[in-house]
Amino acid sequence: MRDLSQLNSWHSNWQGLRVLVYGVGVSGFAVADTLCELGCTLLVLGDSIDPQHADLLSVLGIESRVGLSEADQQQAAEEFGPDLVIVSPGVKPSSPFVRFLDEAAIAYWGDIELAWRLRDKAGSAEWLMITGTNGKTTTTQLVEAILIKAGKRAIACGNIGLPVLDAIRSPDGFDFLVVEISSFQLHYLNRIEPKVAAILNIAEDHLDWHGDFESYIAAKGKVFEGATRAIIYNAEDDRTAVLAQNADVASEDVLAVGFTRQVPMDLKVGYIEGSLIDRGFAPYRAKEIPELAHIEDIAQIGVVTPHLLANVAAAVAIARACDIEPDAIRAAIREFKLDKHRIEFVARLDDVLYFDDSKATNAHAASASLEAFENIIWIVGGLLKGVDIAPLVVEHASRLKAAIIIGKERQLVADALTAHAPDVAAFEIEDGPEVMARAVAKAKAIAEPGDIVLLAPAAASMDQFKDYADRGNQFAKAVLG
Repeated sequence: MRDLSQLNSWHSNWQGLRVLVYGVGVSGFAVADTLCELGCTLLVLGDSIDPQHADLLSVLGIESRVGLSEADQQQAAEEFGPDLVIVSPGVKPSSPFVRFLDEAAIAYWGDIELAWRLRDKAGSAEWLMITGTNGKTTTTQLVEAILIKAGKRAIACGNIGLPVLDAIRSPDGFDFLVVEISSFQLHYLNRIEPKVAAILNIAEDHLDWHGDFESYIAAKGKVFEGATRAIIYNAEDDRTAVLAQNADVASEDVLAVGFTRQVPMDLKVGYIEGSLIDRGFAPYRAKEIPELAHIEDIAQIGVVTPHLLANVAAAVAIARACDIEPDAIRAAIREFKLDKHRIEFVARLDDVLYFDDSKATNAHAASASLEAFENIIWIVGGLLKGVDIAPLVVEHASRLKAAIIIGKERQLVADALTAHAPDVAAFEIEDGPEVMARAVAKAKAIAEPGDIVLLAPAAASMDQFKDYADRGNQFAKAVLG
């Protein structure tokens, strides 16, 4: 077996290393493509593969085998004899293949671990890592926008869509990689050394993948390990504060800075009378601290929800940890726009407002939408991922006029509404063709002037839709059609 401890650079000797890539989605293909360039001997295994990736692997001369049984996958791995396995982030740690790797004492990494070891391909970009139950993409994109406005070469990558391995192979190189990282990726990550690491919030999610909430929290907390400049935590979220307090950072000089929607104390970034203020990194007395942005600037982004205020404060804290000046921060915020399907205004019809927050794929995200409105006709449901939706119903029952329930786990949602919001009218939409069109038709039928029709499903979408974007697009089509 090869000594993997020596493989810490693009320029290390990767030639001939036998690597099995398990899972061949976007990140899995990036892994195979990268290791092929480095001269590794590869085998790709997966449950399925899209035609484009299959064609590309064939062109590269990489053997791929998909659709095998569990036993056949393990036999293929034994026959291949890998020095290393790269496991795609969607693969559960409880899966039979991962258990097989553990029992056989075969080393395995995730794609982020591999990217960290290869990070010197095109320079020495600083890594900024961002995780949390919700708000990761918005915060990551805003940090990228601020850095670019400040004249830095920066790119958002990771769980946001562009694999980190593709970013590090860019021939031009970057000053900063702004890495959105999921709990799945963190689970498979060993200790690295990002310049800045942030946890935005922690609430129950992906319990079906991690097994329990404690394991999910532990995975999130790994992002702080090894940070060299600052760790950024949510001062209003006790779980992130505890993880920051216990973080094993690079040195005692690393700052722990909280962000808040409230008035910031020392080592905090927050709001004073509508102004976003830095008391974490600014070396001044409070009365001299510059205003980084105002609520009116943030309103240019979209609906000013508490969730958005928190995301902006987090992004600004990360930027200030990178010594970005206030003018660039404020200018970037004024120009920034949310991605689609994030409390996106769709239409005003007969004095009824329609909003698409299909990106609310868990209860924590849906709560951020629900708390922004009153008189809500709520389109809810899908795959709950092992999370109890009852606390969400309890918290927002007073805001609900009606609930329209979709998805495979409708009964769980209906039971929660019956138990905790018995006065809220609930309508179930049966599975079948045009499920979103039928849900929107029901909403239109019961909506009155002043109502809000809100798609905030608090659930994943893959039971009835391609993904959350498809779900949101079908909602908008039904509203406008």
